[in-house]
Amino acid sequence: RFVPKRMVPFSFPLSKCALWDPVPMGDIIGAHITYYRNPKLFLVEKTLRLAYRHAKQNEKKSFSCFLLGTLAVDEDGEGITLTIDRFDPGREV
Repeated sequence: RFVPKRMVPFSFPLSKCALWDPVPMGDIIGAHITYYRNPKLFLVEKTLRLAYRHAKQNEKKSFSCFLLGTLAVDEDGEGITLTIDRFDPGREV
């Protein structure tokens, strides 16, 4: 799906000499991850249970944590797979 409201053009920092002509050329294309690929998300049950337990034990309404995983292109090249398999509660400091 192409969502033009969320698309942000690329920009580069200013420099004294330009290595290329900054004038846009050609048609605009979408660079969103779902524009050309079919995404799949896999979440390991143990990781989800750890995150849920940590959230229930936490006294604050909101807290920070990390869900870690891997991103891979499928063998047929048509899709991508995000596998989340680790939970890190992070630190308060």
